[in-house]
Amino acid sequence: MNQKVLHVLEYDKIINHLAELASSLPGQELCRKLIPSDDLAVIRQGQQQTADALARVFQKGSISFGSNTDMSSLIKALKIGGSLDAGELLRIAGLLDNVNRVKAYGRRERDEEASDSLMAYFDALEPMTAIVNEIRRCIISEDEISSDASPALRHVRRGMMLTNDRIHEQLGKMVNGSMRTYLQETVITIRDDRYCLPVKAEYKSQFGGIVHDQSSTGSTLFIEPAAIVELNNKMRELHLQEKAEIELILAALSTQVGEHAAALSEDQKLMTTLDFIFAKASLAMEQNASTPIFNADHSFHIRKGRHPLIDKKKVVPIDVYAGQDFDMLIITGPNTGGKTVTLKTVGLLTLMGQAGLAIPA
Repeated sequence: MNQKVLHVLEYDKIINHLAELASSLPGQELCRKLIPSDDLAVIRQGQQQTADALARVFQKGSISFGSNTDMSSLIKALKIGGSLDAGELLRIAGLLDNVNRVKAYGRRERDEEASDSLMAYFDALEPMTAIVNEIRRCIISEDEISSDASPALRHVRRGMMLTNDRIHEQLGKMVNGSMRTYLQETVITIRDDRYCLPVKAEYKSQFGGIVHDQSSTGSTLFIEPAAIVELNNKMRELHLQEKAEIELILAALSTQVGEHAAALSEDQKLMTTLDFIFAKASLAMEQNASTPIFNADHSFHIRKGRHPLIDKKKVVPIDVYAGQDFDMLIITGPNTGGKTVTLKTVGLLTLMGQAGLAIPA
């Protein structure tokens, strides 16, 4: 396809706007790659898909594909046995939730309802509900794994809670007891992941423990009291156990998802294709466009054609045809009389039709 022709007829502007109507980045990228075809079968297939999507929008309303993001790198990692982090697994769960909504949207309400050109796409979608439920059960957010993700994690966190209570009990006695006079403030703080107290520098020798930090002026030392060193050590050990168990949980989830990597990849391709098709339907609705009927005898007949880039309130519809009774059309008239707009309208609507887009006519 001649790129200069596409640019002169402003086909690129139509495609850029089409991309804006797609709700996912992969869908937008597919829209930007749309070029007119000279294969009549491909053209008719594209037109049928646009018409069927438009019919579904009129019947059921619009549908979003926004959770469909590029998962290629994640799927590649899964295929070679890699482990994903919590955020990446939640992205996959979000995609599959979206797949579930789209599949429900595409489902026929009655068995006797006629199928259309999009039904095969909807039927091929795999929501993988069991995997989504398992991810949601284990992962609360990108930064939080549920204690119910495994018995071992629940046990470790139970130990962390009890140890934390004992540490605060010991420090509470110091803060509110005889050592209170040694403290700069009656607060419990953390330095290097160890619980400490802010001790006045002059009382360092009277306050046994490990110095972890000091204030900018040097007047305050952050000391870990000797009485809680073992408890802090235990808390550190429990944190390491928690981290190791979380890694095991994420690895197990990744393995489970990885077993369906091919289906996940296919889901993303289907969602991207459907987003692209429904973007074409959105453009048709926006332009109040119609499905053009194509022929193979090099003729055209456009009725009430409107240039899609001219304001709807200002555009003048045109009727124009050629190729049946005559195959040469001469357009005459004064400057600013609409000759160029007419030629561009015919050219642009033809290109749009060949790209599977409905045309404003």
